[in-house]
Amino acid sequence: MSRENAQELVQYLSNMAADGFRVLTWNGLGFDFDILAEESNAAASCKDCALSHVDMMFHVFCSQGHTVSLDKAAQGLEVPGKPSGMSGFRAPKLWAEGQFKTVLDYVAQDVRTTMQVAQTCEQRRKFEWITRRGEKKSIPLTKGWLAVREAMRLPEPDTSWMSNPQSRRDFTAWLSDI
Repeated sequence: MSRENAQELVQYLSNMAADGFRVLTWNGLGFDFDILAEESNAAASCKDCALSHVDMMFHVFCSQGHTVSLDKAAQGLEVPGKPSGMSGFRAPKLWAEGQFKTVLDYVAQDVRTTMQVAQTCEQRRKFEWITRRGEKKSIPLTKGWLAVREAMRLPEPDTSWMSNPQSRRDFTAWLSDI
């Protein structure tokens, strides 16, 4: 994607948000918007968009103190997840090998999964996932999904049981560079 294309995407997302649409991601704050800010050279616009969008993973992180993968969310909600044997780590390698259709199919399924997770949780008014121990857990979403700005206002959860907990800054550090 060229810088011009990246700037067009930032403008499109900003316009859609201004028109009342909710931009929705899974880890968009800590990954997608950070990269888009750098590649587009439109960091201020990316920051505004990032703070006002709904990053479901960040909302869960702010509530629970740990991340949940999109695939574990899909499993917990019993919606289709990642294609078997595929992951975000494999995508760049496969792209470099010319396996464009495989990567594009994977990305398209991630988009569908993200939307299905959002809609299912909105309908059920709770988020459900499968833990690393294979247990099903849930948290209520009485107010629905929170925008990043709202999720940041949630009280810090107790992470004293973790040996090396992540901090919100791990996802937001790029925002202070602007």
